[in-house]
Amino acid sequence: MKKDMVIYPAIFSKDGDYIFVRIPDLKGGFTQGNDVIDAVNMSEDLIGNLLEDQTNYPKPSEIDPASLKPGEKLFYITVDLTAFRREFSRTVRKNVTIPEYLNDMAKSQRLNVSQVLTNALKTELGV
Repeated sequence: MKKDMVIYPAIFSKDGDYIFVRIPDLKGGFTQGNDVIDAVNMSEDLIGNLLEDQTNYPKPSEIDPASLKPGEKLFYITVDLTAFRREFSRTVRKNVTIPEYLNDMAKSQRLNVSQVLTNALKTELGV
């Protein structure tokens, strides 16, 4: 399975007791953390959740550090979306129709049809 990596600039700023995070390239790209490490983790989670069901991602912008306001810091957040999907995606129930003879063959070989379908979709979609 190929890796599906993204990297986005994130702007961190102190907000009271928290670190506020803004990821300008993503709609809804706001989160916060208790400290810098937590803010990075929350940013990774945010990016993963916002892009989980997409295949075309917004292009990351280039932010000039000189354009930051006082108190802001620029971080780059990297997310392996393949690993994120594998770890956090929920499963959904789908009703599918297959030829009876394939169903009979799958039963006789004790194949998990859901797993076979999942593997086929991953191959077909390149994820």
